[in-house]
Amino acid sequence: MNCQKKAMTMLAVVQIAVGGALGSVSRYLVGIGLFRLVGPTHIPVGVLCVNVLGSFLLGIFVTAVLMRDLDGWTPLVMIGFLGGFTTFSAFSFEAINLVQENEIGLAAIYVLLSVGGSLGGLVLGAALMRVFFQ
Repeated sequence: MNCQKKAMTMLAVVQIAVGGALGSVSRYLVGIGLFRLVGPTHIPVGVLCVNVLGSFLLGIFVTAVLMRDLDGWTPLVMIGFLGGFTTFSAFSFEAINLVQENEIGLAAIYVLLSVGGSLGGLVLGAALMRVFFQ
């Protein structure tokens, strides 16, 4: 690998690390903020909200990349920040935890809201960016 490719790879790694750290801290702060705002709930609203919001932001970002040639931001924003901000592993844990607590109905609602909301957020974010960039 030549020096230029090594430097580009290292820059991408640093961007992913910085973005991931910012995304993870943001996820934590959103979770705390929502807990303080609504209190304890049966459905894990913190994880639900960050996954839906993260999907919405992903829709915005992917559309901006496609429409404005912003590929250079992908490691920082998409892989780093949004990868650290959203959390499929926490979603999976929370869904199984609800099932194990015999809260089958709440688990189903949580899964439907998480998946439907995340897909909807992605579509909405992409649609808004298409309108914004026209």
